[in-house]
Amino acid sequence: MTENEIADRIMDAAFQIHWELGPGLLESVYEVILARKLTDMGLVAERQVPVSIRFQDIVFDEGFRADLIVEQKIIIELKSVERLLPVHSKQLLTYLRLTGCRLGLLINFGENLMKDGFKRIVNGLER
Repeated sequence: MTENEIADRIMDAAFQIHWELGPGLLESVYEVILARKLTDMGLVAERQVPVSIRFQDIVFDEGFRADLIVEQKIIIELKSVERLLPVHSKQLLTYLRLTGCRLGLLINFGENLMKDGFKRIVNGLER
């Protein structure tokens, strides 16, 4: 399955969750529910994945934790805020560069309309 096919499924799941629960819950609540929904859809979804980074020839075992990594291809950065800021996109792009993943999804469950809460961030992935 390609990154884009997986992303379509992730977006469908996020829309369903937002439709049923609405905005306003903690990010961690949406994370656990989205991970479960994706698993139920037959996708491998890992939560709070520690990612090592290298800086000046020093390897740090836990440089950051990815909210969700799906099928070892897509990083999902979840938010539950009033609106996304440019720094959120920069954060996810850095995660993509450090992991070598080509697609990231920034999903903000804090939006009133879920369609306003999605942002695709690419790192060398063609549409």
